Amino acid sequence: MTTTNAEPGTPLDDATLVGRARDGDVRAYEQLVLRYQGPMFRLAVKMLHHRGDAEDVVQEVFLGAWRKLEQLSDDQAFVGWLYRSTTNRCLNVIRARRPQADVDLDLAESPRRDARPEHAAQVSSQLAALNEALRDLTPQQRACWLLREVHGRSYDEIGQVVGANPTAVRGRIARARAQLAEVMKPWR
Repeated sequence: MTTTNAEPGTPLDDATLVGRARDGDVRAYEQLVLRYQGPMFRLAVKMLHHRGDAEDVVQEVFLGAWRKLEQLSDDQAFVGWLYRSTTNRCLNVIRARRPQADVDLDLAESPRRDARPEHAAQVSSQLAALNEALRDLTPQQRACWLLREVHGRSYDEIGQVVGANPTAVRGRIARARAQLAEVMKPWR
């Protein structure tokens, strides 16, 4: 009799899915894509301020990950690998284009749909100001801040993603926080 560690219907952990995907299991890789395309897209859209570019980056990241999956030596490192790939591709896109981008207010949803119109307008203005302030950060500061504050990654993980030591990451985040705090003072 064969026993399994997981109950039927229980989602498999990332390492198991990565191992199966490396062995050619397309459905296992689809599960990984479904699990992580949202966080990767949110990171990309906040870094790039453009939905189309973010969609392209995320598609390229997942296609590249599928093609290079056998190169990943530690199945547990898959998520960090995705964050690193997404961040690096976004930084490449930023370097390749001229500074531009209008605020896309459709990207930011109000936390409450039933809010009073004047409150909704204030929240919308605050989000627009925050998006503008994020755009003014250096790409490296923006990446570090987003990975920490939005995606909850550790300083060590962020360092691995952006290719810096944790002290440099802390410094970038501190500078980003100071700059954002200064810009957002009127909204306090």
